[in-house]
Amino acid sequence: MAHLLIVDDEESICWGLTRLARSLGHSADTAASAEQGLERAAQRRPDALVLDVRLPGLDGLAAMPRFRSLLGPLPIIVITAYGDLETAVKAVRNGAFDYLVKPFELAAAQRAIQRALRPAATRPAERPATGSDDEQIVGTTPAMQEIFKRMAVVAPAEACVHLTGESGTGKELVARAIHRYSHRAAGPFVAVNMAAVSPSLAESELFGHVRGAFTGAEQARKGLLEQAHGGTLFLDEVADTPPTLQVKVLRVLEHGEIRPVGADRPIPSDFRVISATHQDLRQRVKAGQFRHDLYFRLVTFEINIPPLRERGDDIAALANHFLDRLTTRSASPRPALAPEALRELQSRSWVGNVRELRNAVEHAMILARGGTILPEHFPPPIRPDAPAAGGPETEITTLIRRWAELQLAQSPEADDLYSRLLKLVEPPLLQAALEQHGGQCATAARQLGLHRTTLRRKLDEIQRGEP
Repeated sequence: MAHLLIVDDEESICWGLTRLARSLGHSADTAASAEQGLERAAQRRPDALVLDVRLPGLDGLAAMPRFRSLLGPLPIIVITAYGDLETAVKAVRNGAFDYLVKPFELAAAQRAIQRALRPAATRPAERPATGSDDEQIVGTTPAMQEIFKRMAVVAPAEACVHLTGESGTGKELVARAIHRYSHRAAGPFVAVNMAAVSPSLAESELFGHVRGAFTGAEQARKGLLEQAHGGTLFLDEVADTPPTLQVKVLRVLEHGEIRPVGADRPIPSDFRVISATHQDLRQRVKAGQFRHDLYFRLVTFEINIPPLRERGDDIAALANHFLDRLTTRSASPRPALAPEALRELQSRSWVGNVRELRNAVEHAMILARGGTILPEHFPPPIRPDAPAAGGPETEITTLIRRWAELQLAQSPEADDLYSRLLKLVEPPLLQAALEQHGGQCATAARQLGLHRTTLRRKLDEIQRGEP
């Protein structure tokens, strides 16, 4: 049983949160001011603190350092008045574990309290930045500080958020950070790349299906939209949503219900939508390629993530961040970054943005072998006018090149790299073609340029796990 301290001058808030805490099996104490709360905390140390910002006497934000000085690190859930966005931003930057915006539902408070009272060993480290090392968004430039501010402002709201920016700028990282600092953080974060969804299976993939809904549907399947219930749905590359799906997605957003393929009744849905695209969605609407009513549902609050070339002062911090991350995952010592190497990084145009920078740093680490990274250790820069820059073929080629270089460096005696590569790339290609054509082997083989018996043999080998 944990102990919760609630500091709020509204009796109704204290009463409601106390009952909630007790219903969850915890004890709770209340205080009407920060000064009184400090006295109660000294008498009995709480495991989590719910702290209102607007209090008589010492306000909540000013009281946070005093509570931490008295109690050490503990999760603080800040309550702020509806529309008090500047205060919400300050709360996040001051290290608030979470915050609730009045008026809030008890379900939102319950999620925040349950997250805060998780054992310290499993609770994410509290930091005003934007997540773990794997998800941290690095940036000190004014452009990134404005992004942080907009993220903090919109996180506690339920409004749909639309992220724009070039490929590689970190749109999914921003989406995950908004989810993490929202009232839905205890719920799932489900990411869907709309450009990668198979047109023939898109409806089943998103909405799910019941058993017997179509040939091959031997058992019911929960769709991605249903999986996002209680959390956040991230629609990446939303501009590529097939027209037939746009109206169905719109209906989900407007009516809050999902109808799986073949189902007689809809299923209630409750998730927040964050969408993203590197394309100009307004132009897609004007061209008749994207529904204007869906556009206005998705773009309630927009955040544009600037390209790396517009925040060059962040390059050094990003490069060192990637060096730290990559070093912790390998047995090699952390290499130093020579001044001329940093100048080389800062001189590039970074067509692929932060993703390209990370790849360049990892490439240099492999060649430097723990020594000082020099300009010649970086791969050639991508030209701004390269026709395939940022395209899927370029990304695949880059990934294969990185894989090959890493394998050659780590296993110089290996004599099976070609067969290992085929084993990696062939199964997803064959399976995707088969799914695209509804399991029709002959049609899939024709598009692949294979004989149908060859395709069937390869699929059987894959299923048996044979090389």
